[in-house]
Amino acid sequence: MNNQVVVVTGAGSMGLAIARRVAQDRTIVLADINRTNLDAATTLLTGEGYRVTTHVVDTSDPASVATLAADAAALGDVHTLIHTAGVSPNLAPAQKIIAVDLIGTAHVLEQFGKVIADGGAGVVIASQAGHMGDPLSADLADALRVTPAAELADLEFIAAIDDPGMAYGVAKRANSLRVQAESVTWADRGARLNAISPGVICTPLAIQEMDGPNRAGYENMITTSAAGRMGTPTEIAELAALLLGENGRFISGADFLIDGGVIAAIATGRYTLGG
Repeated sequence: MNNQVVVVTGAGSMGLAIARRVAQDRTIVLADINRTNLDAATTLLTGEGYRVTTHVVDTSDPASVATLAADAAALGDVHTLIHTAGVSPNLAPAQKIIAVDLIGTAHVLEQFGKVIADGGAGVVIASQAGHMGDPLSADLADALRVTPAAELADLEFIAAIDDPGMAYGVAKRANSLRVQAESVTWADRGARLNAISPGVICTPLAIQEMDGPNRAGYENMITTSAAGRMGTPTEIAELAALLLGENGRFISGADFLIDGGVIAAIATGRYTLGG
């Protein structure tokens, strides 16, 4: 039996779609903070023939993430990391977003960088939001890229953020920067690491977000994009499968924007943020 382990943080639609593409004949360690979500996702995957073990994890808690990494490594070679855990600006306050989306991602990359197997690979789900807004200063970008996870909350800029939308955008930009830096450490173990920045993808979380006060803005964003529609988890999984598989072995430290053309529309004036 194959002893390779695929770790999925976040039991949502995108994580499950990617797992379906890359976890055949491997053990899936499915991790989420919500036991109900874990149980429902496990029922789906096991019913489709996948081997699944579950783990309740709080990615904002370094001890919880360290335990997840150690438990996954005890099951076999940690060959694949699919990090999707996060919260959105319509559903969480700014500091919760910072704790999970920014600092939690840093914890995951640090801990799994210690156990990822030779020949392994990881993907982090960032967001098109990281490509929006004003550029970060060089000093802030460097700080977000390399500051240890345990110290990120102490950065003056991060501590001052009180707007959920800003927190989300900064966190997702930081995810891409973090992947770039951590990919060098992962390479020392013979592994690769990349980020994917999706646009508006049709998931239950996105539908909840679109039911919020920014619905009109999201709808306008979608209709003015080249694709003219929301993306699907399957489309994200196809890209992730490339990055995690043999055909992607020359790709590391990169961030792939897959947004249906939203950022292009913003850059060319076709769509205005907040419009």
